[in-house]
Amino acid sequence: QVQLVESGGGLVQTGGSLRLSCAASGSIFSINAMGWYRRAPGKQRELVAIITSGGSTNYADSVKGRFTISRDKAKNTVYLQMNSLKPEDTAVYYCRLGMGWDVYWGQGTQVTVSS
Repeated sequence: QVQLVESGGGLVQTGGSLRLSCAASGSIFSINAMGWYRRAPGKQRELVAIITSGGSTNYADSVKGRFTISRDKAKNTVYLQMNSLKPEDTAVYYCRLGMGWDVYWGQGTQVTVSS
């Protein structure tokens, strides 16, 4: 089994910053990619950022230039540095891990940006 533990969410004012962390533990053997998704109230879950095992990254257009995804391979941990936050970034953020044919999700962490 694989467990994903997220942390770092919270309440921040417009223009502020937060850093999310997601630590994977358990039967980790070959990670394809780790990433962050979010679900805003009344909307579908969407990709925020992803980083592959080779280090390639991809971002949603709405967060390019403001968010940065990174990882610590030794710790099986992925981070999301979020700067210049906007009220429209308010959502539950979920960590996703792809490993072989399997996909694992974290429990989600709330990010609220006040105007």
